Amino acid sequence: MSVHYESVQTATLYPDAFQVAAPSFALERHIWPRKLGVFIRKAPSVLDASTEPTEDAAPDKGLRELGAGQFGLVPPWVKSASDAKLRSTKLVNARSETVTTSTNFRDTWLKGQRCIVPMMAFFEDDWRSGKAVPTRITRVDGKLMGVAGLWERWEKDGEEIISFTVLTVNANSHALLHRYQQGGNEKRMPAILGEGTYDAWLNARPEKAKEFMRAYPANWLTANPVEK
Repeated sequence: MSVHYESVQTATLYPDAFQVAAPSFALERHIWPRKLGVFIRKAPSVLDASTEPTEDAAPDKGLRELGAGQFGLVPPWVKSASDAKLRSTKLVNARSETVTTSTNFRDTWLKGQRCIVPMMAFFEDDWRSGKAVPTRITRVDGKLMGVAGLWERWEKDGEEIISFTVLTVNANSHALLHRYQQGGNEKRMPAILGEGTYDAWLNARPEKAKEFMRAYPANWLTANPVEK
């Protein structure tokens, strides 16, 4: 599971990579479950439009916006804020294979509430020595990663929680990621998007969106143990 990632701290990277403004608040470098993070989604004018932009439309600065919310999705059917806090820590990841059938994520997926989670790195434990060794995984070229995600708005009794989750894909056969996480369990990795697919991902119809759920090439990633 990808429950810990490093946020993008350099303000200029947001407009450069995603055509959105940088966060207006200080974002923590290390994002854990229930921490405040940011994500890129379709702008309200697009969310409310009667027709969707075509998948091959040219990027437009007015088509995306930066959202902020807690890491760990709160499904809209959750009955109370206290229940939301309990559930959200377990919903930081959504399995791409079951996202259309999962009670926790199905409605969010069908509503097209997809997003891109910007991160510089994500962290996994290396258990090959018998002990958990935190490992930082980044792109080889040092550029940020745009990871596929879902976002949701929960409202009840005047309280509102904006939240998001990271979509994951199977990594059992991945040349790099198969080394990490505990043995005996299925290996997973974030669904990292290609830089040229951001608009297509945000605007694809639900039945087409699953085509973006692919493992990122191993030779484009590098892993280094975290120095304490």
